[in-house]
Amino acid sequence: MPKKYSLTIQGHATSLTLEPIFWAALNEAAAQEGKSLAALVAEIDEARTTNLSSAVRVWLFERARAG
Repeated sequence: MPKKYSLTIQGHATSLTLEPIFWAALNEAAAQEGKSLAALVAEIDEARTTNLSSAVRVWLFERARAG
């Protein structure tokens, strides 16, 4: 079941609604890339064409496919 997670990106409070497995994968990806969670989400946010939660899921899926 999806949960709402709050964070601040580029000085703005926002939230993501993600299943816990995606939240864990997002945190792992940020650590592996040597970035803060907020910095990684900000990058995804800048490139998105859909809502942020969906963009995060797609980004994680594409990252997994490339790996």
